[in-house]
Amino acid sequence: MLQVHHLNNSRSQRVLWLLEELGLDYEIVKYQRDATTNLAPESLKAVHPLGKSPVLRDGERTIAESGALLDYLVRVHGGGRLAPAPGTPDHESYLEWLHYAEGSAMLPVMLKLYTARLGEAGAPLAPRIQDEIENHFGYMEAQLQDRDFFVGDALTAADVNLTFAIQAVRLLHGLEKFPRLAAFLERVQSRPAYQRAIEKGGAYAFG
Repeated sequence: MLQVHHLNNSRSQRVLWLLEELGLDYEIVKYQRDATTNLAPESLKAVHPLGKSPVLRDGERTIAESGALLDYLVRVHGGGRLAPAPGTPDHESYLEWLHYAEGSAMLPVMLKLYTARLGEAGAPLAPRIQDEIENHFGYMEAQLQDRDFFVGDALTAADVNLTFAIQAVRLLHGLEKFPRLAAFLERVQSRPAYQRAIEKGGAYAFG
């Protein structure tokens, strides 16, 4: 059976969501962040050397990294669901958006999170980080000008991966300038599979 090593308030929540969308059987192994440091527990290093979550185990195979994990689940267990057909133009767009989530969109969000902890020492970087957030999330906002999802006319794993970045920027920056992204979150968070994943994964600060 598929086994998800799930850390509360982390990227692994979207793995549970994808599994629910696909209707797959899986087991959750839960971990809690340290109440003082908010870091993952050391016990996760027994699962993967980086000690991060999500981690998926499928038989003898262990996979980390959100994009790789979602891609693996769709390719190996998806039965053609949640991704455009390989070889089509939409599939190339899908791959771009699937990896854009962590490759580009999350960088300024994480910089905002970390520099905020520096107080005045991080202030000189704030305008540049603000510009990058508005650049990247403005780009995403424009993509949804005439569509409900980032690729094609139905949910794909790219939407699942992008959702965490949009949730994070809502929490740390706000979505007042990105009404289409806010509407996108309302649509996907109302999906039954999303709701089931929240119930199984536990309290989620980004939801």
